[in-house]
Amino acid sequence: MNTRLFLGSVAALLVIPAPASAQNVEAGFDSSTVGRCDDCFAGAIALPFTLNYFGNNYGTTFVSNNGYITFGNGSGTFTPTGLGAAYAGLPIIAPFFADVDTRPALGGFTQYGANTFNGMSAWGATWTDVGYFANHTDKTNTFQVLLVDRSDITGGDFDIYFNYDRILWETGDASGGVNGFGGTSAAAGFNAGTGGGAGTYYGLPGSLVDGALLDGGPNSLVAGSNIGDPGRYLFTVRNGQVVVPGAVPEPAAWAMMLLGFGFVGGAMRAAKRRTVAVRYA
Repeated sequence: MNTRLFLGSVAALLVIPAPASAQNVEAGFDSSTVGRCDDCFAGAIALPFTLNYFGNNYGTTFVSNNGYITFGNGSGTFTPTGLGAAYAGLPIIAPFFADVDTRPALGGFTQYGANTFNGMSAWGATWTDVGYFANHTDKTNTFQVLLVDRSDITGGDFDIYFNYDRILWETGDASGGVNGFGGTSAAAGFNAGTGGGAGTYYGLPGSLVDGALLDGGPNSLVAGSNIGDPGRYLFTVRNGQVVVPGAVPEPAAWAMMLLGFGFVGGAMRAAKRRTVAVRYA
């Protein structure tokens, strides 16, 4: 049996004790766990409310082990793509798009579940103490995405929160990284999946920039915020459109930058080709 294919295909739900909550990583969004794997995803996961995301209504989502959620289908893509103008594919929301590897027995987990936040119905996915490809746990990250129902305003409205506790690595080996650094580094943000039309995508400052998003970096996710709460970022979605507090327009050069990154680490990515399977919750 192909051991790597087997591991990538196993995304069984587990129930394990919840980790202690971090400063901004909210507890209680961990009732289901993606089995230890590399490049797997869980879905279709029923949401407790319907989202209007760029004019499309979604009642389910897919959780990728690699630090993001998608709509319509799942993805195991491991090198950061899907946040800039050059992308057309699955609608995506990514608190930390990078090559997470949860196979090591002593490493962390990807978990998800429904709860409440600020008195509102909410759903979240939490990546707790996760390492990077291939099988590295010398550095781990803890981060989270929350979707919060705001149908009290208009049906389908919701808020997106990115919450961060610790970001110590930015790149997996197959994305050109060495010891978790360099190569094609992590990205954080969202994309409607429609090819980068105006107002349909956004990357947090420092995305795809080596060293920028790490703890102590110039755009540290843990130290930064767009709402004055270090380690927490808010995006409000009203009538299907995402509003980014304090955002500036994406540079026109973003598309060319993404195209350039497509050639980085090609040999290593080729070595990592494998099939990933859907795990239906």
